[in-house]
Amino acid sequence: MTTLFTNACLLPCTADMPVIDRGWLLVTGEVISALGGGAAPEVPGAEVVDLGGDVLMPGMVNPHSHLAMSLFRGLGEDVDDRLYRYILPLEREFVAPDMVRAGTGLSALELIQGGVTTVADMYYFETVVAEVLDSAGLRGVVGQTLADFDPPDHRDFDEGFARVEELMDRYRDHPRITPGIAPHAPYSTGMAVMERVAAWAEANPGYPVQIHLAETGPETDWAAGLGLSPVQAVAQAGLLRPGLVAAHCLHVSPDDIALMAASGVGVAHNARANGKGGRGIAPVTAMRAAGIPVGISTDGPMSGNTLDLFAQFAPVSMFQKIAGGSRKPMPAVEVIRMATIEGARVLGLHRHIGSLEPGKQADLIRVSMAAPRLHPVYDIYATLVFSAMAPDVADVMVAGRWLMRGRQVLSVDPAKARADAAQVAGRFRGRMAEIDRALRGR
Repeated sequence: MTTLFTNACLLPCTADMPVIDRGWLLVTGEVISALGGGAAPEVPGAEVVDLGGDVLMPGMVNPHSHLAMSLFRGLGEDVDDRLYRYILPLEREFVAPDMVRAGTGLSALELIQGGVTTVADMYYFETVVAEVLDSAGLRGVVGQTLADFDPPDHRDFDEGFARVEELMDRYRDHPRITPGIAPHAPYSTGMAVMERVAAWAEANPGYPVQIHLAETGPETDWAAGLGLSPVQAVAQAGLLRPGLVAAHCLHVSPDDIALMAASGVGVAHNARANGKGGRGIAPVTAMRAAGIPVGISTDGPMSGNTLDLFAQFAPVSMFQKIAGGSRKPMPAVEVIRMATIEGARVLGLHRHIGSLEPGKQADLIRVSMAAPRLHPVYDIYATLVFSAMAPDVADVMVAGRWLMRGRQVLSVDPAKARADAAQVAGRFRGRMAEIDRALRGR
């Protein structure tokens, strides 16, 4: 298939973040073959898509999520102890392949509708997550979680590592699904397991490791018991290395940042989820100034309630401005950079996606400029960051395949995704009512 996009506000998201007001782009098969400004070439046999001035930009990258947890969205929001009262008991009882399939299916629909074409996930039963993302046509980095708190899909770490190997065997050479390993956090795995993960990473170069790092006070206390910071503990275990995707990184010192920069890790920044949890503001400006690539992520829909990257943009910018006491930190153009090419760099995929360049995969989105809140336009990057919303995404393409056209999703059945989620949610509600009755009877 050959597709020629014309009359676009073209945002290639290359190094200098140019804006090509009357741009065109040619897709041949799975890849971008040419692009430029001015009059588009004539390409015999190509489908011509006149964008009428709409934005054409790379598909966005979400480098940290827990997709199946869309089924926990909004559950017990006003209950102080919801994690121990509802979430963990429900996970232990209900998290199984069918639940993961339903939650990931709902999330895949949401991602496509929001213009996210690449997502990193760490949860349980990750072979199921990979299957759903593959069927939806998305690009995924999937990490099998390892943890010591009675997780639903492995009784011990040996069984967890066996699940990792199953995932690797099935998806090692897949064109869109990148398998990997995901130790939950330093405190929930421990030094010995992190050392074992580091050995796995050494034996599997090029495959990512995902971890929650420097996220909470208890994690910092755990590391302090070893005389270390969380970052230092991961470094001592040999895991602070290229290919590590470190989520959150809220509690990091200047020394930690220097260590991370020297080690070649990437950071997944979850501004909205961190703010909603009252956890603080990550020093993103300092990390990026040190040369650490930082992508914009949503965290799980239980924490941030959405997989919509547009909903993250304003918090990402505003939190850094608040921390810096000025309007200058985190300008809009840098937010879009983080959502595209820099997020791809965090996942080690920047040679293939994240910018619109000849030879790269044709992962791209069209953002409609029809809404009045998007006008007038003085700075298209500021418009995207502070005014655009997920419903403005009109078309989505991954590897040259249309996943959505004119807001109609083509690769996921929306009605089925919602119905499957509702069925699981009904089981959750029944169990929650039992929990509440038991607590009232004490």
